[in-house]
Amino acid sequence: MKTLCFAALLTVLVSAENQAQPTDQQLRTDWANLAKFRDANANLAPPARNENRVVFMGNSITEGWQKYFATMFPGKPYINRGIGGQTTPQMLVRFRQDVIALKPKVVVILGGTNDIAGNTGPSTLEMIEDNLASMAELARSNGIKVVLSSVLPVYDYPWKPGLEPAPKIIALNKWMKDYAGQHGAIYLDYHSAMADARGGMREGLASDGVHPNEGGYRVMAPFAQQAIEKALRAK
Repeated sequence: MKTLCFAALLTVLVSAENQAQPTDQQLRTDWANLAKFRDANANLAPPARNENRVVFMGNSITEGWQKYFATMFPGKPYINRGIGGQTTPQMLVRFRQDVIALKPKVVVILGGTNDIAGNTGPSTLEMIEDNLASMAELARSNGIKVVLSSVLPVYDYPWKPGLEPAPKIIALNKWMKDYAGQHGAIYLDYHSAMADARGGMREGLASDGVHPNEGGYRVMAPFAQQAIEKALRAK
């Protein structure tokens, strides 16, 4: 039964993300995929004086953005630490290694859609909120400004249809906006600019209704940059 559970989890992750995924053995021994960025982190130099280093922390939506960083954020010292398929508890486990240890001035957190999809098991909105709040608290306690990104709109997950994620995403984003306002974080609203009338992704911004294409990332980039600049100015 245990083997079947791991096999089912791996199938969900591979179907969900269309990116290289951990093996079954890695899921058993390195559930949060701490190994993925271990060497890159070790080889990363400390921030230069006056460097406005930013870490983007997330799942495949963040990971898939990497190939556009050089053109959408030219010359910016932005570090991508997205891992396909991940849920917020996995992100929380690797937060110290992949964010705090890199000494950024700002972290841009984007997570929660895979939790709603059930990638690592059933997850309530309260569980997702707790994980996002914990990441934000860890960042603040280490002098890192926090940008909480809205979950992108999804009408249906192609790898797990029928979950009706749109209203859950809207509710989670409302919590995020309220939390940011109460705790000195910046709320980054991608959802309003990318959602259609059903609460799904606008046509032309994603090939599967979940993961942005280049056009989707081009919508997101200026909002992200504005949020980062606002965070850097914040006292």
